[in-house]
Amino acid sequence: MTERGTVTHALAVDLGGTKCSAAVVDRRGKVLARRTVPVDVSSSLGPVQQIVELAKELADARKPAEAFIAAGVAVPGLVRPNGTVWAPNLPGWEEMPLAKHLTRSLKIPVQVESDRNAAVLGESWLGAARGKSDAIVLMIGTGIGAGIMSGGRILRGAHELSGCAGWLTVTREDVQAAQGCGELESLAAGPGIARAAQQRLQKGEGSILTNLDLSKITAHDVANAARSGDALALDVFQHAGRFLGYGLANLISILDPEVIVLGGGMAAVADIYLAPMKEAMFERAQPLAANKVKIAVSKLADTVNLLGCARLAFESTASIQESPSSKRPSHTLRKKHSRTRKEEE
Repeated sequence: MTERGTVTHALAVDLGGTKCSAAVVDRRGKVLARRTVPVDVSSSLGPVQQIVELAKELADARKPAEAFIAAGVAVPGLVRPNGTVWAPNLPGWEEMPLAKHLTRSLKIPVQVESDRNAAVLGESWLGAARGKSDAIVLMIGTGIGAGIMSGGRILRGAHELSGCAGWLTVTREDVQAAQGCGELESLAAGPGIARAAQQRLQKGEGSILTNLDLSKITAHDVANAARSGDALALDVFQHAGRFLGYGLANLISILDPEVIVLGGGMAAVADIYLAPMKEAMFERAQPLAANKVKIAVSKLADTVNLLGCARLAFESTASIQESPSSKRPSHTLRKKHSRTRKEEE
């Protein structure tokens, strides 16, 4: 992993609520090796130790400090300026000092970032937002979040809460399920799509989904039914797409992005809801901005966060190499999230 005796590769880690992926990434964004394990939630330090073990495994019989120039880690929650993490799906992660733990164990600079911000870094480096200074990556899966880049910089907000797009208000109706996760998320994320189908099936509406266990129906089951021409499933996605379109309209009208990239698990079925989503977007968005923005579906799949973390790691050491076509203002990196080897020693 060296070139003329110089370490040139980054360690990228995508820590989720259920699985943790780690990869070796070179300066061109090529994933050279990758490992994925279920997240250890038996203790608060379980995921931290898993990252350390994955780093040692990917270092290929060497010390991580000899194999990696730096590390970038994406987490499913909020990252404070001091490097501590709040991740509601990980037990004991109210103020986890993740950067400190990892830097001490790995002996390399470590940058920690929210998964939604890692996604927009990945897309802006090698994805559908490449070369764009104003971009939004809307991650749609079990939840909905947005990584936002404005003027070439990550938009964070006063409390690191920018991008909580699942909380966008998109209907005049009282949505009971929205109390815990927000309106848009409750109506258009994976669980919301599954719930909408379940509720209609419980009312006796006909569908090929009746052949499945009602309590175990997922959004992808609904998507498969929609692709088979099932009227109920198609209508569920029609409604979800319109809610997403209203959400996009709000984002476009406020932020005026060049591109919005659809990512996350539901991006794989974007073809089903893309048309109603765009229709609703044009109905509600500021018309000049709506006519200029590009809507794209991510092609980076589950590597987007890893690529964003790699870019974060390279930028933290000022060693990333960009082609002339991809140059743009550098992203704001919180130096407090990283510690040098000297500081930790």
